Amino acid sequence: MTSQFVKRIAIASAVVLATFGAAAQGTYPDKPVKVVVTTVPGPLDAFARAVLEQMGKRMKATFVVENKAGAGGNLGADIVAKAPADGYTLLFALDTTFTVNPALYRKMPFDVAKDFATIAVPVTYNQMLVVNEKVKANSVADLVKLARGSKMTYASGGNGSPSHLTMAAFLVAAGADMTHIPYKGTGASVLDVVAGQVDALFAVGSGVMPHVKTGKLRALAVSSTQRTPAAPEVPTVVEAGYSGFQASFAYALLAPAGTPDAIVQALAREVEAAMQTPEVRELNRAADYAATGLTQPQAEAWMRDSRKRWAEVIEKAKIVLD
Repeated sequence: MTSQFVKRIAIASAVVLATFGAAAQGTYPDKPVKVVVTTVPGPLDAFARAVLEQMGKRMKATFVVENKAGAGGNLGADIVAKAPADGYTLLFALDTTFTVNPALYRKMPFDVAKDFATIAVPVTYNQMLVVNEKVKANSVADLVKLARGSKMTYASGGNGSPSHLTMAAFLVAAGADMTHIPYKGTGASVLDVVAGQVDALFAVGSGVMPHVKTGKLRALAVSSTQRTPAAPEVPTVVEAGYSGFQASFAYALLAPAGTPDAIVQALAREVEAAMQTPEVRELNRAADYAATGLTQPQAEAWMRDSRKRWAEVIEKAKIVLD
């Protein structure tokens, strides 16, 4: 057998393999993809559906959303962790399930570092501190004074949610105390603060700004290090006198560990493309989300770094959930 003949066989084999690989990639997805969203309908659900709609158009695919709220996202994430790693079961979650929960819960039903592949961390967002219109606080200082001198309550979207974590960390920094009233989702928590059933909460801007505009809620501060373009008149917690305070969160799309890298990378590219569409750009503007622009490897690193940072914060705040 001549070296020239061997070379031709090698080239032909490479072409066949490349064609087969391309064809295999091109068949995904050839059936509906289930996407578990770890909250009830609300900000995360709306974002996930908007991105998935654009991905579906480009991929000629059907993404079926299933809302599985509970245990700070652990319930829905556990379903995906135990699903086949074939790209047909995905997870859209608050980053806190992976960056906060390992430090909050004594036991986790899965290993956040080993049981998932991070596809994308497309946006980050802050939390806005608001009070009911009848609460006699026009500033963070007013609220802290009230909390130190009387019994007050704060709502959250659930134990271990961004709203819970942000307020708990803030109260530690302020040396104040309020009774925590957890809800099953941001929407319900906001409505009860609007109704005056609960005094205050930290929540994503898109969930509270409509009520701030009507005067039913009063905005006192934002948790990010810089003021938000959506409400430039609202100061940061740092500006209110709490140096170093910062609480920003993210949405993340993940798959079970072991999902073929070709599928993970393809989905990451489709998320990136969806983020550039006018529909998703407008949603991000209205909701005050900041696009991260992270590549898939960078998204993995972001999750690891955030997990370490929040573990330190939670230890200082002495927050533990069973």
